[in-house]
Amino acid sequence: MSRLARFEAALEGLERKTRRRRLAARAGLDFASNDYLGLAASPRLAYAAEEALARGVPVGAAGSRLLRGNHPEHEALEAEAAAFFRAERALFFGAGYQANVALMSALPQRGDLVVCDALVHASVHDGLRDAKAEVVFAAHNDAGAVADAVAAWRARGGRGQPFIVAESLYSMDGDRAPVAELLAIGEDNDGFLVLDEAHATGVFGDGGRGLAEKFEGREALISVHTCGKALGSSGALVTGRAAILDMLVNRAKPFIYATAPSPLIAAVVRESLRIVADEPGRREKLGRLVAFAGERLSRLGLPVSGSQIQPVVLGANARATDAARRLQAAGFDCRAIRPPTVPEGTARLRISLTLNVDEVAVARLIDALAQGLSEAAA
Repeated sequence: MSRLARFEAALEGLERKTRRRRLAARAGLDFASNDYLGLAASPRLAYAAEEALARGVPVGAAGSRLLRGNHPEHEALEAEAAAFFRAERALFFGAGYQANVALMSALPQRGDLVVCDALVHASVHDGLRDAKAEVVFAAHNDAGAVADAVAAWRARGGRGQPFIVAESLYSMDGDRAPVAELLAIGEDNDGFLVLDEAHATGVFGDGGRGLAEKFEGREALISVHTCGKALGSSGALVTGRAAILDMLVNRAKPFIYATAPSPLIAAVVRESLRIVADEPGRREKLGRLVAFAGERLSRLGLPVSGSQIQPVVLGANARATDAARRLQAAGFDCRAIRPPTVPEGTARLRISLTLNVDEVAVARLIDALAQGLSEAAA
């Protein structure tokens, strides 16, 4: 028997369940990326990279931040990001995934409680594998369920600190968390709210600062702002109080043992933040596109998320992949999302709205979607 047999058998099993993933080149109009503000190909970001290279900023950090990898560009970005988000401090990571794993594995300790929203990012789940705290999951966007979980833990003798973990805007449903209520629960119980702003940063809040911008600076709030979505680059910025970020520097293995992010990328992210501050028209234009798409989708009787992430839940894996193939054949890059990324029985199309398309393209996509759904139902 081939030594590869078990892997081949596992792949065949995924194929039977319509769950096998494959890489596909980008093609067609962009309804799949997270480049919400259309910054990834921005001339300003390209120029920022060129200018940084010209003044000697290296592409590679060549070491951990705790060794020789700490570059002035990292520190400049962190200072500017703290000022932009109105936080005490910021810490730059190579990716949002890395940041979430770092937070979950380093901060909650034995005797603490972690209460996660049921639909929180996979990176949080992976970080919790190394956590020593008790972990429970609460019903999606149900602040009452979170409060009940904390109260039950206290009643059982819990004496540590609760860490409430949520996304401000959910990546597969496009709905918003009850941020104020969750933060209040954390504050009332000597705990914290760890909020992943990945899909809200740059798009929502005053000046694009995220859905928790008015709470930034509070002791109980720890935020993750990823740079590879609306900011058009890569990496992630964790913002919060200095003691929290110093603890990550001292305890978080994904920070301590990883080569530092590219100093060149740090220079580019600095420019991303400036663009978000300088060009509010991008957010306004995206808001109009979201409203236009919502009105068109509501005509089909489909639920509307009210954000740039619009799911069309189709249920069966095969139905979602077939719908995606139809749209791709019509020239639209729209992808099917299947379990385990989303719960069983909720395979879907994830329509992502970005400034890489206009209302004409959105109308054409929705017309093609309506036709495909009609043919599938026939």
